[in-house]
Amino acid sequence: MQLERAQVVAKEVIERLSPYCKRIEVAGSTRRQKPNVRDIDLVLIPSDPWNLTHEIMGLGQSIVYGEKLKRINYNGTQVDLYYASEKTWATLLLIRTGSVENNIRLCSKAKREGWHLAASGAGLFDCIGQRVAGDTEESIYKALGLPYQRPEERR
Repeated sequence: MQLERAQVVAKEVIERLSPYCKRIEVAGSTRRQKPNVRDIDLVLIPSDPWNLTHEIMGLGQSIVYGEKLKRINYNGTQVDLYYASEKTWATLLLIRTGSVENNIRLCSKAKREGWHLAASGAGLFDCIGQRVAGDTEESIYKALGLPYQRPEERR
């Protein structure tokens, strides 16, 4: 679908879910402002899990309904909802924004340092398992010695 349509769909879903979330933000290729988008990715921190679950169920048919990922069909569009906590928010937003190539670049750089960038969103960990970054997207780039890239630059 075209980016403009993806932005409309993302906005509709965010408006419906935001009353039940501490935070919710678009991720994926929509956040990167790619001209063509396959699906909608949202990262959220629930504030009212019970009502959030009921609202999600009202959005459309569930395709995947796990603890950390809910995938639904919203009016013919696949919407992936990734559940974060305050601690995992920034890293999960970074990973779920992508691109795949950018994630590989960040993970490869971490590995060369003997570190690990957790796809779960837990953060960036050094060789002895200490979390060295992850409170912000910028902190991960900085810890890896890389210049920060805005989402639309992550091709």
